[in-house]
Amino acid sequence: MRDDRHPHRPDATTPPPTEQEDTPPMTLRTERDVLAAVPDGCLIDGVWRPTATVFDVHDPATGEVLAQVADATPAEAAEALDAACRAQPGWAATPPRQRAELLRRAYDLLLARADDFALLITLEMGKPLAESQGEVRYAADFLLWFSEQAVRIGGEYRLAPDGGSRLVTTRQPVGPCLLITPWNFPLAMMTRKVGPALAAGCTALLKPAEETPLSCLLLAQVLIEAGLPPGVIGLLPTGKPAELVGPLLADARLRKLSFTGSTEVGRELAAASGKQLLRSSMELGGNAPFLVFEDADLDAAVAGALLAKLRNGGQSCVAANRFLVHETAAEEFVERLTEEMSAVRLARGTDPLARLGPVISEEQRDRIALLVSDAVDRGAKVHTGGAEPAGRGWFFPPTVLSGVPGDALMVQQEIFGPVAQVQRFTDEADAVRRANATGSGLVGYLYTRDIGRALRVADALECGMVGVNRGLVSNAAAPFGGVKDSGLGREGGFEGIDEYLSTKYLAVDLG
Repeated sequence: MRDDRHPHRPDATTPPPTEQEDTPPMTLRTERDVLAAVPDGCLIDGVWRPTATVFDVHDPATGEVLAQVADATPAEAAEALDAACRAQPGWAATPPRQRAELLRRAYDLLLARADDFALLITLEMGKPLAESQGEVRYAADFLLWFSEQAVRIGGEYRLAPDGGSRLVTTRQPVGPCLLITPWNFPLAMMTRKVGPALAAGCTALLKPAEETPLSCLLLAQVLIEAGLPPGVIGLLPTGKPAELVGPLLADARLRKLSFTGSTEVGRELAAASGKQLLRSSMELGGNAPFLVFEDADLDAAVAGALLAKLRNGGQSCVAANRFLVHETAAEEFVERLTEEMSAVRLARGTDPLARLGPVISEEQRDRIALLVSDAVDRGAKVHTGGAEPAGRGWFFPPTVLSGVPGDALMVQQEIFGPVAQVQRFTDEADAVRRANATGSGLVGYLYTRDIGRALRVADALECGMVGVNRGLVSNAAAPFGGVKDSGLGREGGFEGIDEYLSTKYLAVDLG
């Protein structure tokens, strides 16, 4: 991007005035160079086009304007859909091996620029640089995985039961897609969608979150460099998503919607896409239970709790939201978790020692504070953290609460922040009942040494994924998705490409 489109202030890299003052900030030149490499405009038919207006992207560690980004309009979105429709027949007819090789080149190019992408993610989203580096590797894995699946799209040939014909099935791309991604994993959530779409032979319009569009802009440039033909993808950053998305969902030429975000917005998009009977996949909110039984390895459980709670600052749909611990282990678990959470360094993500960065916005920070104060007002005890520090940026400290009552807001709502609430249960049936007492059903975690119990509880949990003695479930080779209010469909794994394919049946009479 041009430097005049990315205003910087002299103090833009200074950490917030807490305990971080002794750490030198990253040099302004490095950050400026990475920002300057981000393409300008929106991508339509293979060309980066300027827009009449721009919108601000903020650094959540300082609150300052980090960059200004093209603000695409509904008219420009319509042009991008025109281009995607023109490109669809040719891209669908492209041999699977060629599509696979293009995705593999994009994988290599992404990893070659891993440091740039990681810094960009940290600047726009706030997570520590080490976590951003992990996201880049995770994002790249989806390009690699779906490059391998592009050549494995299969069908079937079998004899009809009456012997009178042959039943042949083939798989075909569904057609132009709209891919809408959230701000918390700005790169990985896009590759998790664009990888299978391209592998299946679909063209796509990409709409990144307005809070974090920069890494997606750079990803689009990487795909172009990998050889993607004009029109196969369009990139539409916007500060007014509802105005842009609505007309696209009403256009009969669009055939698929994939959305990751809140359940509330997902419901609205599902209702709108239903008018055109769009193929839809929705990865929505969670309220993950984290069960610790009396026979659990507490060292492993606490380590897993830190990973499941603090990864991405707790701003993840698979973050542990409710820690349900057997009454005989609860006191020790709280003590150990409090000790570990108290030692976490809160700092701007570019600080090499940072283990926890800011939350995405002032609004989100205030919402977390409200959930904590509500729980405390209802009788919960604060063991560490609990209130935002003074200074610039949108920080909230690692927080541990115990004695959280069932009617507290944070029990019913997704916290999306670095707050661990601990409740006690009495037995296995009580644990499962409490775990399932939510409308969400994305992921659950459980810790026990009893393999029989592990399998029983995993079967009983009403969710799409379960971590057994493990605080991390995400893997490009595994199907990601939930049940109940947590969404429709799966991303990743062998199932991920199916969301972008339609089955065609041929009844063949051989005479």
